[in-house]
Amino acid sequence: MKNFWNNEEGQGMVEYGLIIALVAVVVIVGITLIGKNANNLFSGVAGKLTLGS
Repeated sequence: MKNFWNNEEGQGMVEYGLIIALVAVVVIVGITLIGKNANNLFSGVAGKLTLGS
């Protein structure tokens, strides 16, 4: 049982999994924010084009 408790072979994989999950969350938040800003930009341009006609 002591050998099983001290076995750390899977620890590296868990750490890599946590890092990948954190990177995925950051990417999703970034894409969401960029998407909202891009939508606002295009809506503003479309509004100005409509007013000019």
